[in-house]
Amino acid sequence: MPGLIHDTDDHRAIRESVAKICARYDQRYFLERSRAGEDVTELWQELGQAGLLGVHLPEEYGGGGGGMQDAVVVVEELSAHGLPMLVWVISPAMIGSILAAHASEEMKQEWLPGIAAGTKKIAFGLTEPDAGSNSHEVATTATRDGDGWRISGSKYYISAIDQCDAVLLVARDADLSTPDKKKLSIFVIPTDAPGLSFQKIDTSIVSPDKQFSVFLDDVRVGPEALVGQAGEGLRQVFAALNPERILVGAITSGVGRYAVEKASDYAKNRAVWNVPIGQHQGIAHPLAAAHIDVEVARLATQNAARLYDEDAHGVAEAANIAKYVGAEAALKALDQAIQVHGGNGLSHEYGLSELWFVTRLMRTAPVSREMVLNFVAQTSLGLPRSY
Repeated sequence: MPGLIHDTDDHRAIRESVAKICARYDQRYFLERSRAGEDVTELWQELGQAGLLGVHLPEEYGGGGGGMQDAVVVVEELSAHGLPMLVWVISPAMIGSILAAHASEEMKQEWLPGIAAGTKKIAFGLTEPDAGSNSHEVATTATRDGDGWRISGSKYYISAIDQCDAVLLVARDADLSTPDKKKLSIFVIPTDAPGLSFQKIDTSIVSPDKQFSVFLDDVRVGPEALVGQAGEGLRQVFAALNPERILVGAITSGVGRYAVEKASDYAKNRAVWNVPIGQHQGIAHPLAAAHIDVEVARLATQNAARLYDEDAHGVAEAANIAKYVGAEAALKALDQAIQVHGGNGLSHEYGLSELWFVTRLMRTAPVSREMVLNFVAQTSLGLPRSY
């Protein structure tokens, strides 16, 4: 379906590579595995072998040496085939970005090549039941123990940790924090570490990337587990927040493309009273409007990725806007696609209703719609802070 994005030759080649893999591991495969509570291991491995997990990571660690614009193409194209992969955003994008920017050389060598190849995954452990969007209120605590730390606390809504070899955990550093100012440190902790456990959260989301509560009961880590400098974790975590928002824009833009394309095909072929239903403006106009919104979201996401790659001023604003417009456009497109299909929109055969909850999650996570509006109001418009 034609759109406003004009790919470079490299990006066109990336889309073609993703499409070839998606022809073998299509949405039916993705949904069957999701409903069965199983992982999409074969798909992940093929993406890694094709170099499509590390396109944005440094070449010296097994990556493609590209940037966020390349990652956007991969993630969007997967979603445009009905395969929105949350773990791509988490492990290669977020964790990959943090480690590439802040990890020791030994930690980079240990983890980045495996992340790029698809043989290793790392979950992201920030969210807590009571901390919400306020990262300063993290209660999970790391306390010095000899040359290492002991960590206790819990995390909430942690994606795909059951698939992962480790979790990058954000903790309050007890030795560096004061009552007035909390200091955070971040650690890479193996998921089989003694004292670490997790429990699945039952949700309505149909995805192989399930959600978990994570519990840490006096987990001992050595000095090699620390990422960057102790007490500088908040600044280090910020290295992942813009990629996260940009790639949520990519996921939702891809879902929007998928929904509009499915609805348009159905509207061309479904005939009532001897004419295709797409001939009626009551069908055609809402789909045209949905297409416009999706294309605007794609442009916003592409712009945010470009600014990120150029380390340009305004990337945080652009990343938040991309996340916001992507989620809104995808939900509108998906809702209209379901409406166009009538009762078939809720049938498993058409693969639309299953995308609803994972797309709806993107309006709330990783940063809520309201917090994006707070950011834009305060940062872009210069309005007084509301919190």
